[in-house]
Amino acid sequence: MQIYYLANIPSPPQGVWHIGPVPIRAYAMCIIAGILVALWMTLRRYTARGGNPDVVWDAALVVIPAGIIGGRLYHVITDNDKYFCSTCDPLDALKITNGGLGIWGAVALGAVAVWLMFKVKGIPVGPFADAVAPGLILAQAIGRLGNWFNQELYGRETTVPWALDIYYRVNESGEYAPISGRSTGEVIASVHPTFLYELLWNVAVCVFLLWAHKAFKLGHGRVFALYVAGYTAGRFVVENMRADDATLIFGLRVNVIVSVVCFVVALIVYFRLPRGQETPEEVDPARAADVGDSAGVADSQR
Repeated sequence: MQIYYLANIPSPPQGVWHIGPVPIRAYAMCIIAGILVALWMTLRRYTARGGNPDVVWDAALVVIPAGIIGGRLYHVITDNDKYFCSTCDPLDALKITNGGLGIWGAVALGAVAVWLMFKVKGIPVGPFADAVAPGLILAQAIGRLGNWFNQELYGRETTVPWALDIYYRVNESGEYAPISGRSTGEVIASVHPTFLYELLWNVAVCVFLLWAHKAFKLGHGRVFALYVAGYTAGRFVVENMRADDATLIFGLRVNVIVSVVCFVVALIVYFRLPRGQETPEEVDPARAADVGDSAGVADSQR
């Protein structure tokens, strides 16, 4: 029995630290780290295809706030009973650092915002979507570490050797505080570490997307479609393992239904999109025109 407990994965003793009056939240740090990694990967991949690096930074200014707002809206809507009940404080819906970002809402609103931006700029969005997909799912993997620190979104109780120990946490007043408190060392339950399952799956999908993009010369948004299909396939399995309260539709968790719908739509989109990759001139027509004009001026001055 002692060996079993030693094999379990411990939860962090706390997820919030304070520098004076300023709280440093692990959840927020994981989200920020994921965003930075996604930006770095997207910048490298998009410019390698002939895209303008300035476009990536412009897109970041649009997609990051849109993604955060969309993710929070999705979470609050699908878990509205946590914020709008007789004993709830509706203002908690604004406390994003306490956790609660629905990836579906983040991707949906972020995608719409970026599509509008590219439409205004007159640049095809497909190459950018393909460039961002691997970094996006890797950012999701990093973000899942925030759930580990917050001791949230875990699975059912289990006796597997890699079970996750959930600790009883209290604040300075000794009151139960599962997110902001500090562990007393008491194990409440040993559960499936669904955050880890999804993290590993997301990393695997990231590697697959990088390989498939190069091996099959995918373009026109097909890498992004594969991202959606790959992520939702794993999310379907993990979601059915979770034990936290969730909105049910026809007896099924809402995210299970969303996973199935998005998976089917992503596959249809993948097979309907054009084959092959865009040329650098197609990736950023405006930049290609500027290069052409510069070359023409240089020739005329010879």
